[in-house]
Amino acid sequence: MNQISVQELAQRLSSGDTSIQLVDVREPQELDIASIEGFVNLPLSQFTEWGDQVPTLFNPQAETLVLCHHGIRSAQMCQWLIAQGFTNVQNISGGIDAYSVLVDHSIPQY
Repeated sequence: MNQISVQELAQRLSSGDTSIQLVDVREPQELDIASIEGFVNLPLSQFTEWGDQVPTLFNPQAETLVLCHHGIRSAQMCQWLIAQGFTNVQNISGGIDAYSVLVDHSIPQY
């Protein structure tokens, strides 16, 4: 599975690239604490509620970046997306925790 660093993520976000799909698999209460603008929230615990909608919500050929707290849940989501036929999926290494430490200190850690 491909990985992208939080520094690379920051560059991609600042470039204004609208072709990338951004998915955050954290829980809503985690988003209340810390979030990055532009990500679609699909909580992994609510998979049964959104799992069948993914092919209509996202383009399987577009670059898809997946975020969680540290990178474990996002890695699971990446594997699932690849199994669904997504061809360009990247796990955000270190998750929002690393983003908060290395890129944007205004994002709270939890």
